[in-house]
Amino acid sequence: MKMTSIANRVLAAAALSTFGAAASAQVDLGDLEIIGAPFQGGLSWQPAATELASQIHWLDNMLLVIISAITLLVIGLLAWVALRYNARVNKTPATFTHNSPLEVAWTIVPIIILVFIGAFSLPVLFNQQEIPEGDVHIKVTGNKWFWSYEYPDDAIFFDSYMIGYGEGNLNEGIIAQLEEAGYSESEFRLATDNAVVVPVGATVVMDVTGADVIHSWTIPAFGVKQDAVPGRLAQLWFAAEHEGIYFGQCSELCGKDHAYMPITVKVVSPEAYEDWIAYAQEEFPA
Repeated sequence: MKMTSIANRVLAAAALSTFGAAASAQVDLGDLEIIGAPFQGGLSWQPAATELASQIHWLDNMLLVIISAITLLVIGLLAWVALRYNARVNKTPATFTHNSPLEVAWTIVPIIILVFIGAFSLPVLFNQQEIPEGDVHIKVTGNKWFWSYEYPDDAIFFDSYMIGYGEGNLNEGIIAQLEEAGYSESEFRLATDNAVVVPVGATVVMDVTGADVIHSWTIPAFGVKQDAVPGRLAQLWFAAEHEGIYFGQCSELCGKDHAYMPITVKVVSPEAYEDWIAYAQEEFPA
């Protein structure tokens, strides 16, 4: 057990020690705006960057209208009954035990509402689960506590650690690493040393699995979330519509450092993507 712990620390230290060289050698991907990131006091969705996310946001807004209407109706009925039929104003209570038309109505109306919701929600679900032919294929493996990425068509493989992983709270050294990689201290615990890079508009298909325990690969702005289960291959897909930097987090509780395995995806122009592929084939050969 002790030898395993020592080995894990050595591997993590080796990965962190190579961060500076890898970051400084990164190919120029252009001036990318940070789009998909959480912000203080945020209450709504991150901006939708894919068709999948746009559909989810639209469905959520529609359901919010329906749920709000039902809630207001129920509260109104409760208030009306409480005011109209309380013991003070209604001293002689009614003696009937049922009302067939009313009972039929409150059975049929919810069925109609559920069918209506299903008619719009099922196509959104099917669109997520029906995996199209991909322009870019990436294999994602969740590890304790980092992500591994493989581009099998281009013979590229690399690990992705949180910048500052294992170095404690934000300090001058971590800030220097963030700035060297093109981030600010606001991206601490969001940014990674190596990012997934994909071309804008391309259909990206990801094979997701886990190497040890269950993890979950998630990018909120893309509307994707897929559990990474050891021994199984699952798939997700997305086609990013806007160039920029998008962040996610492991979304399945996986151990003591679950909070320190973020995800960074950079969506770039097709030309910048080709440049990155050439760079990555030399820097991260599979």
